[in-house]
Order: sequence, then structure tokens, then C-alpha cells
Amino acid sequence: MQVLIIGGNGFIGSHLTDFLVAKGQSVRVYNRSPNPYCQPHGEVEYIYGDFSNQNLLKTSLKGVDIVYQLVSTTIPTTSNDNPKLDVASNVIDTLHLLENCVQSSVRKIIFPSSGGTVYGIPQNVPIAETHPTQPICSYGITKITIEKYLHLFHYLYGLDYSILRIANPYGPRQNPTGKIGAITVFLYRIMNNLPIQIWGDGEIIRDYLYISDVIQALYVAQNHDINTKLFNIGSGQGISLNELLAKIHQVVKHDFQVNYIPGRKVDIPINVLDISRANKILKWQPAINLETGIEKTWWWLKEL
Repeated sequence: MQVLIIGGNGFIGSHLTDFLVAKGQSVRVYNRSPNPYCQPHGEVEYIYGDFSNQNLLKTSLKGVDIVYQLVSTTIPTTSNDNPKLDVASNVIDTLHLLENCVQSSVRKIIFPSSGGTVYGIPQNVPIAETHPTQPICSYGITKITIEKYLHLFHYLYGLDYSILRIANPYGPRQNPTGKIGAITVFLYRIMNNLPIQIWGDGEIIRDYLYISDVIQALYVAQNHDINTKLFNIGSGQGISLNELLAKIHQVVKHDFQVNYIPGRKVDIPINVLDISRANKILKWQPAINLETGIEKTWWWLKEL
């Protein structure tokens, strides 16, 4: 079986590549650039190009059975600054990809959507897959739109798919100086004696999931030919930023400074996913608790 991972050199993609290679699968990676935190696999075929380069991407689909579409050109906090770019670079380019998948007889596409943004401000928690979707950022809107097109292409052309609405992944190889990934960013700043910046009062609640649990979910989605197409993937437990900082202090035993600044309109007050569907149908559940995940990420940062 041939697998194509679009974005296979990214944070999630590089771990998925490692995992699938270890499982003995034939992996091809399509990415804009190499991963700065790990070496390429000798047995993996790498193709370098932009997601918008549809001719090159079409070539990379030759002989492929399963596609993971992990690329996103925007992030939630800035997507509202230019919604047209968000649509053009994510929705339109994904539509080109879906058309090419049909032409290339791809069997299945697996799409990690956003469990943290597609539901908007929740009416109840934990949030089940049946909850209304009212995203308050363009990023979430484009994710929902792509989900709908996946359903359409399945209906029209028989292209199978799975959608995983993933919570807040963290762990090794996540950009420690980036604008997303609170745990990794916080740990990096603590390690370098830099203050941590918190938007709002720190009472925002999120659902954090260690990277190896994300990868396991992506893998089992590949191996299940089932009627259910949509799954929440998270820890199933919420923790506020203030509680997270206390947990980090407990694990790393290192003092740090926290600066609180005015909150942002784009930040949802609480997001905790109901993962019972994934547990029941995919037989998936997270295996790494928060303390262990923080410790693993801390030691990775120390090794950089």
C-alpha cells in the first residue's frame, strides 16, 4: 500500500511518517521544505513543492492508495486578517487535490480538521461531533468547508474519507517559537528564562493531546473501512491556562514569569471534546497523560 503524506515534514506529518515507516508501509512525503528537527528517512520518497503546485502534486499521487492532507497555510489567531487568502490557499487548493485524487484512483483521504475551532463557542461540554458548528475564525470556517467537500466527493465519486477533529496537539518537533502550541512554547520560554505571555486572565480552558496519541488516531482511521466518517480526537479533559502553568511548574520544577495581557475576541472560553465515538468505533483512546507529555516535551527541548 502506498501512502502520500502532504505536509509530511511538519510537526504532525514527520511523526506520522516515522510511525508508518515503522509499520512497514510505503510512504511518500510531499512538503515545501525539510524538517529542521529530524533527518529524512532513507526509505521515504520526498517531493518538495508548494501545496498550490497542482501539477507536481498530481504527479506525487501516482500509485497512491491513501492520502493524508495535513497542510494548512493559516492559523486560527490570524486567519481573520485575510479570509480571502485563507479560502484561496486552503479550500481551493484542497478542491484541486480532491479532483486529482479522483483522477488518480486514490482510495481514501484522511483529513485532520480542527476540534478547537469548528464548533465555536460551545453550548455544552464536552463537545460531541453532533454539536452545531459556528466557528468564530476563518480558519474554522475553511476546515468545515473542506469537510463538506469531502462528503460531496464521496457522494459523487466514491472517494472514501475520514475526518479527525483534533484538539490541541503538542510534543517534540512542534515549533517552540511559533504562535500555536501553548505547552511547547511555554516550556521553551521557561527553559530560556523568558516571560510567558497569556492573553486574558488565564481561565481559558483547552484540551491538550500528546503527539503520539494523535498519530495513533491517524493510523487507525486509515485502517477502518466504516460508515462513520467524523471523529473528535482529544484528551477528553479540559484544563485552564493557569492550571496548565501550575502543572508545568510541578513537572519541570523551574520558576518563571507570567505576563497577562488583554484577551482576544477570537479566543473561545472553553473547548473540551467528547471522544466517546472514537473510543467506541475506532477503539482509540489517549495513552499519554498530561504530566508525562509535558516531561517528554521538556526533555526534547533540552536536547535541541
